[in-house]
Amino acid sequence: MPIENIPEIYIKDKKENQDLFVYDFKMTSDVVKSKVNLGMNMFSFLQVGKKQVHFAGTSVAVNKDQSLLLKKGNWLWTELLDTEAIYYCKLFFFSEKKLTDFLSKYTNNVKPYKEDVPYFVIENDDYLGAFINSLSSSTFINQIYSSALLDLKFEEIMLYLLNKYGNEFEFYLHSLISKEVSPFKETVESKIYSNLKLEEIAFLCNMSLSTFKRHFTTEYNASPEKWLQDKRLQKAKELLQEGNLKASDIYLDIGYNNLSNFSIAFKNKFGVSPTDISN
Repeated sequence: MPIENIPEIYIKDKKENQDLFVYDFKMTSDVVKSKVNLGMNMFSFLQVGKKQVHFAGTSVAVNKDQSLLLKKGNWLWTELLDTEAIYYCKLFFFSEKKLTDFLSKYTNNVKPYKEDVPYFVIENDDYLGAFINSLSSSTFINQIYSSALLDLKFEEIMLYLLNKYGNEFEFYLHSLISKEVSPFKETVESKIYSNLKLEEIAFLCNMSLSTFKRHFTTEYNASPEKWLQDKRLQKAKELLQEGNLKASDIYLDIGYNNLSNFSIAFKNKFGVSPTDISN
């Protein structure tokens, strides 16, 4: 069974970098099993037929009364005809960039759980039915306002599902963000050795200080004050042990505003003063 790279096999213009993509999928075979390398997160809006998806540790099955939001990854899925002699679904792909932009715009960026669930089941209703009917790949190809219209459709479905499912859906969306590209962690870890205050780092993360502290504790299992201080002092110790620098040379570079505060913090952590290390 060959591996299908989706959505790449559906995109005609391979040179175009598409952050949002809609594809109308139809089949008339009785059962189709596929090994799928899903390169983007994807809504599967099933209109006719049944679908079963196997993940590493679980599986899920849906019919035309439900839709799926699937996390990118390697999955096995089976598509089956129902009572009608056709299988039909609309696939809506979106990149991590679009997702992070949306979360920054509309949510508080709190992700208070660590469960890594590869799917979210959506119960269809009248609103979703109308939304699904409004999606067609031909609508969003080579038209002057196609890109802007697709952006609006993406925000529409995301906002509707946030309104429908609340925190459960918001938390799931945050779990779709790859750890290595998390904008929160990227910002925090780029400011470890700065002399910015916590509220200033929180501001750069588009969070209030209290929200920042909650999110930080969830991500790092430590308070931001202790975590940042430990990182800075450990770096200082390494620099001093090299023997080329003194405390007065490094305290600003590792996030302290004055030498006295740095020296006190260093001795409290390691039991010796910075001069004892560098001498």
